[in-house]
Amino acid sequence: MGKMVAQTEIKSDGDVFHEIFRHRPHHIKNMSPGNIQGCDIHEGEWGTVGSVIFWNYTHDGKEKVAKEIIEAIDEEKKSVTFKVIEGDLTKLYKTFIITVHVDTKGQNNLVTWTLEFEKLNEGVEDPNTLMDFCLAVTKDIEAHHLK
Repeated sequence: MGKMVAQTEIKSDGDVFHEIFRHRPHHIKNMSPGNIQGCDIHEGEWGTVGSVIFWNYTHDGKEKVAKEIIEAIDEEKKSVTFKVIEGDLTKLYKTFIITVHVDTKGQNNLVTWTLEFEKLNEGVEDPNTLMDFCLAVTKDIEAHHLK
């Protein structure tokens, strides 16, 4: 399994950021319309482990889709883990897990993205541009909340 981790500091409220990914990911399309075009619940309820979410997004200039299951939620650590079960990423990776974690310390809020992946073959590149995408969405959400 490959693993990539990236962190970025945000000036907006870390609790709000976590709450968006847990309970309101469907609002992200309004905050980062260039990256996220849609987010719908397919099974279960928002903010519940086992729920299935369908995303429409633009990555590397191409419209893509992903169906993800919420694998874990940790309120104490402010983390949400999504496992990709269908969509464009499954054409390249056997397994793809995305965790977004918010560390709140006073005025400093640190967002950590962890991508865990198993490539279908050696020719598949590491998901560097997808990590850039996650960080760009983070900055869009931050900018939206600093308005």
